[in-house]
Amino acid sequence: MFRIHVERVLEKDIDTVFEAISDHARYVRFPGVSKSLLIEEGRDEKNGTGALRIIGAGRLELTERITRFERPNRMHYQIEKSSPFSVEHTKGEIVLTPEGEQTRVTWISEGHVQVPVLGRMMDRLAERSFSKAFSSLLKAIERL
Repeated sequence: MFRIHVERVLEKDIDTVFEAISDHARYVRFPGVSKSLLIEEGRDEKNGTGALRIIGAGRLELTERITRFERPNRMHYQIEKSSPFSVEHTKGEIVLTPEGEQTRVTWISEGHVQVPVLGRMMDRLAERSFSKAFSSLLKAIERL
């Protein structure tokens, strides 16, 4: 099982950070993201609860559904499909907390890479690579 926990305080207000994180169609501006498509709009907001997005990074492609959307504090998501390997995703959440003019971002993702024999090794690789990717994305938001 992989467990990714990235926490960072950004020098941006909470509304700016939430907009950058929730605007899926513009993820391609972030390092490593090669594809970003909004397939289905959310029920109450375009990128809100129910929205379905595809995020690609090189050969990796994730189809994610937004399961909870509480502007500007919280967004949960579920990976419904992935390639080139399957992921059983059990938790995906982003929580934003204002700290004066800054914003604390806590990003947690948990699951299991479903590859026979190599699953545990792939879980460790997923932890390292996704932690690095999430951190990189947050640094890019801070530079906006």
